[in-house]
Amino acid sequence: MAEPIVRPATEADLDGITRIYDQYIVDSAISFDVEPWSRERRLAWWEDHQGHDRLVVLVAEADGEVVGAAYSSWYRPKVAYERSLETSVVLDGAWTGRGLGLRLYGALLDELAAAGAHRAYAVVTLPNDASVALHHRLGFRDVGVEDECGWKLGRWWSTLTLEKRLDDSAPDRP
Repeated sequence: MAEPIVRPATEADLDGITRIYDQYIVDSAISFDVEPWSRERRLAWWEDHQGHDRLVVLVAEADGEVVGAAYSSWYRPKVAYERSLETSVVLDGAWTGRGLGLRLYGALLDELAAAGAHRAYAVVTLPNDASVALHHRLGFRDVGVEDECGWKLGRWWSTLTLEKRLDDSAPDRP
């Protein structure tokens, strides 16, 4: 297998992104989605990401196939939050534990910093030691736990919110 390349996603990558993301939906609580994504939903998500320099979608591609994705989303829908982004990374199961998540997520954070993002936030379902370790390695810090906030697979799950400072500009400057 060839070493994956990290590049900006295109619309042609949406099926690969959905295939990977959907693996986290059905049998795990890593995603709080409970139904796999339809092509129409992923296309609407993609269209929402177009035309915004801080809404970034990257993929990792190996041998012509999408094997991972990292992307940002609005942290909250109000204008005051526009420089704070929620970030996510998903990998094909065959690519976990091989350093690709670190590389792909690092590239996303670099792009967000260059685009003027102020903070990146991640929400991790607990327990997930590997994801927490990845975020800590990338410079995220724990900022809070929401106890038993999501119901999935017949039980309650807690989440950890993590934050990474991308810009330490003076508080009086946006």
